[in-house]
Amino acid sequence: MPPSQTSSQPLLDLPRLISSVRRGRGLWLSLALLGFLIGGAVAVVLPAPPTAVTKIIVLHKDDSPTDSGTLIRTDVALLQTTQIAAAALKAVNSTQKPEDFLKDYQGLGLTNNVLQVTVKGTSPGDATARAKALADAFIADHAQRNQAAASAQAKALSDQRGQVQAQLNSVDAQITEKEKTNARGRTAGDATELETLYGRRAALTAQISDFEQRAQQAGIGTPQVAAGTQIIETPRALPVSLLKTGALDSGIGLALGLALGLALAMVRGVVRDRPVLRREISEHLGASVIAQLSSPPRGPVKLWRRTRGVTDRKRIATTLVRAIRTDNESVSLLELGCAKVTAALALDIAAELGEPGTPVVLVDDLPGGELRALAAASGSTAEIVAVGEIPDGSGVRRVGVGSVSPGAAWTDLDALGEETVLVVRAGRESTLWLHTVARQLADRAIPIIGVVLVDPDPRDRTDGTLWDGLHTALRGRAGARSRDLSNSEAPTRFLAPVNAEVS
Repeated sequence: MPPSQTSSQPLLDLPRLISSVRRGRGLWLSLALLGFLIGGAVAVVLPAPPTAVTKIIVLHKDDSPTDSGTLIRTDVALLQTTQIAAAALKAVNSTQKPEDFLKDYQGLGLTNNVLQVTVKGTSPGDATARAKALADAFIADHAQRNQAAASAQAKALSDQRGQVQAQLNSVDAQITEKEKTNARGRTAGDATELETLYGRRAALTAQISDFEQRAQQAGIGTPQVAAGTQIIETPRALPVSLLKTGALDSGIGLALGLALGLALAMVRGVVRDRPVLRREISEHLGASVIAQLSSPPRGPVKLWRRTRGVTDRKRIATTLVRAIRTDNESVSLLELGCAKVTAALALDIAAELGEPGTPVVLVDDLPGGELRALAAASGSTAEIVAVGEIPDGSGVRRVGVGSVSPGAAWTDLDALGEETVLVVRAGRESTLWLHTVARQLADRAIPIIGVVLVDPDPRDRTDGTLWDGLHTALRGRAGARSRDLSNSEAPTRFLAPVNAEVS
């Protein structure tokens, strides 16, 4: 069983997440390419409708340099009303519903007094006509609203003048009555009261004159607002460029596909729980990562990387041979998601381990027959036998080649070797399965010499060596030997981790 974890796992392991994104580059690159192609196809299959644009300068009675754009935003909101849409449709003799026409145009306040109107149509001419009708309808509505406001203000002033006139008539009547009374006999009190009424009449007369003047001005309205609100840019159809539209749509599709792919890669890296980092694999298997090897290159890349991959594989084989040459125990190579790499590594080990008078036999237990196929293709002279054909005799070195992938037979592991080297592809199996492999090997008392990691993350900087002691670093291999030695003696050999990095 893997050693118990002494430290709690973080809720979000950033190195693992980044590694998962890099390893999932096929997913997000594919989605980015798909988004790019879909965006280009949309530009061709669903071209943008003909569009016309015009600009209107809008003057307001309450214009102020300190205005933050409230007035022009109000104009944009008024432009997008069914009343103005219906007036514009009536001007072009269209039977379209105003509610539907609202979806075909939009307004944008460029400055505090400049309004841009963009209208879609069935053709460039139709779009231009609709833009002109919409601008005229907005200007007429704007002028009507300003005139209505002026008329309402003039009426309010006229009503106030009428109230003041009624007060003035009452004062005149009082003055007339007082003058008649004074004609019969004037007193000091009557003279003072009469002077007060004269002053009151003069004030009311001045108010009436002011109200009359203001009412006349309000009735005129704000002619500068009505005259200044006009079309400053004649409606024109916007040029349609298929290349530009296609590039824009493709760029948007590329960005969306890339974002979706990255998000899916991150989620999958967290949810799938398939260890990728050396640190994780060594902890879950309870054995150190002693070497790492890239997977066989595919496509044109193999033309210039094949030689380096073979060299690195032979270097790892030489390292493993130095570690097992002095032992008499049989050794097995057990693959987990990388049968072809394991078969090639076994053939390299057999070639390095073979000595005069000590034949090497490869015990093939790979379910897919990759070992025999690769030996035939490479011209290897190594002897390959099945599990049931293992030769007897102490002079024969056996190297078993098997599998611990899901579906493998656990009962044949004892026949393949007394100790094993695991060849594991990073990110292939889940944490649960790695625990299962470690438990099955421990139950059969098969020590794990170490792990050869295939297809690692090239930017992985985690440590794949277990430093908790030989019983965990070598899965009991050193402990089994220590039982044959005295308490004062140390193990005769220790296999140090080797990293054969492949860029």
